[in-house]
Amino acid sequence: MLKVLMRLLAVAWVGIPFAAIGADGPGGGMHSASWDSFVQKYLTEYFQGHPDLGVNAGRHEFDGRLPDWSPDGLKKVAEQLHRAREQALKFDAASLDTRQQLERDYLVARVDGELFWREAAQWPFKNPQFYADISQGLDPSAYLTRPYAPLEKRMKAYIAYAAAVPRGVEQVKANLRTPMPKSYVKLGRDTFGGLASYLEKDVPPIFAPVKAKGLQADFAAANTSAAKAFKDLDAWFAAQEAGANDAFALGPELFSQMIRATEMVDIPLDQLRAIAKQDLDRNLAALREASAAYAPGKTVTEALEKMSHHKPSGGPIPGARAQLAGLKQFILEKGLLTIPSPQEAEVHEAPPYQRWNFAYIDIPGPYDKGLPSVYYIAPPDPAWSAAEQEAYLPAASDLLFTSVHEVWPGHFLQFLHSNRSRSKFGQVFVGYAFSEGWAHYAEEMMWEAGLGNQDPETQIGQLLNALLRNVRFLSAIGLHAGGMTVADSEKMFREQGFQDAGNARQQAARGTFDPAYLNYTMGKLMIRKLRYDWTRSRGGRAAWKAFHDEFLSYGGPPIPLVRKAMLGSEGSLF
Repeated sequence: MLKVLMRLLAVAWVGIPFAAIGADGPGGGMHSASWDSFVQKYLTEYFQGHPDLGVNAGRHEFDGRLPDWSPDGLKKVAEQLHRAREQALKFDAASLDTRQQLERDYLVARVDGELFWREAAQWPFKNPQFYADISQGLDPSAYLTRPYAPLEKRMKAYIAYAAAVPRGVEQVKANLRTPMPKSYVKLGRDTFGGLASYLEKDVPPIFAPVKAKGLQADFAAANTSAAKAFKDLDAWFAAQEAGANDAFALGPELFSQMIRATEMVDIPLDQLRAIAKQDLDRNLAALREASAAYAPGKTVTEALEKMSHHKPSGGPIPGARAQLAGLKQFILEKGLLTIPSPQEAEVHEAPPYQRWNFAYIDIPGPYDKGLPSVYYIAPPDPAWSAAEQEAYLPAASDLLFTSVHEVWPGHFLQFLHSNRSRSKFGQVFVGYAFSEGWAHYAEEMMWEAGLGNQDPETQIGQLLNALLRNVRFLSAIGLHAGGMTVADSEKMFREQGFQDAGNARQQAARGTFDPAYLNYTMGKLMIRKLRYDWTRSRGGRAAWKAFHDEFLSYGGPPIPLVRKAMLGSEGSLF
């Protein structure tokens, strides 16, 4: 799982990787210096309204600042987005070269997506995750885990951040409407209660090596104040538990608007549901076949029980570390795609306030250079029973495809490519279906390429990850547009996704506050269809590397636009 800014790129030319286009690339008009100035101005203004995202991108002149989430602050950001959209559309395509034409359409599409979440979905007033998504909002991880500057300098930035937290917390409480859904209340408590504990226990040792007494005193005061504010916010969410409800659904109309505005997928929900169900059935059939080969005479459940006892040596974190080198070597040996950098990803335990999903990767932004990316893995919730905690820990083959998804050749390798885009704008923003679709596509692609040498246990690991995302696809539609309850979703994760009790609870709850998590499978299916259509006239399997390199060269736009760029027309997405 990767949480990043939405990057939307529109293209109108055929078969030319975005990374390969120069300042006056093929098919373009005249180069416009005024457009380049506009883009730079837009990025600076954007980060002024989103300083948390500026820090995450590596623009450290915004260090220590939080967004203004007051009604006036939210209004100013929305007005800036509308104004930028209007100004961008005033640049006629004929007055721009090819790169600039791409950036113009890219910017307009990206703004449309953000405005959906802010205005149509009303996320600042409904969803606690708006304020504490990974590496943005109230999350301080950029100061604590990214060595972008000497520790003393990062400590000063953290002090400024911590001093701003109490005001930010008050704005959060003022904005969020009550009563709110039960899953939102739990998310708020887990996130902000976890942050309070993290600030008290984990942050002080990070800055302990700084010897400046005055700085340590300032840190202690600011950190204590910030931790108290998070405790108060946790208590505020606790007070909402008694009146919490289950009114989380966007509704069919808004859900359809979401996938149109954010991913440019405009098909009826019944058709989308049928596509999701067809892929679920495909993977269930494959699971039955692999289970019969792995445990002859046993049921699927019995085969999975057998596999569950084969845990990675030393636990999931050492196990993941051991897997990464082999995955990278497999990519090189099979010639699946270009690895453009010697960089490697680190593996660490997830901090306590980011444990609502098993794994994610934190990748530094494009303005930061030479910093490590970290693949985080969450331990089981200590409040669960011993049996549930044991079941939560993945089998070795299940973890293998999580490592594929997060690192090789998933998110980490994807961003090694996208951070080399010729457009700085294109480096900053990435779309949900592109990034998660690619990472999920990578799992099945690696199995198809021979990972595991057709070992049925390895295939079961791939299929369990696929089935998890299949059920997300169906749950997102059901929860938000089909009357599905959280209990119904949890049951589906258990019975058709074959998830353990802890994961099933987490995933069903996530669907209420992350309705776009259908993008994992939806994105994967669009990429698979594009690969088939693009490679069938270029050598089939022999053209996979060329396909992968070109696909990733576009950065992270809506996949329908990449399809049009690579094939000359959109055609059928699925």
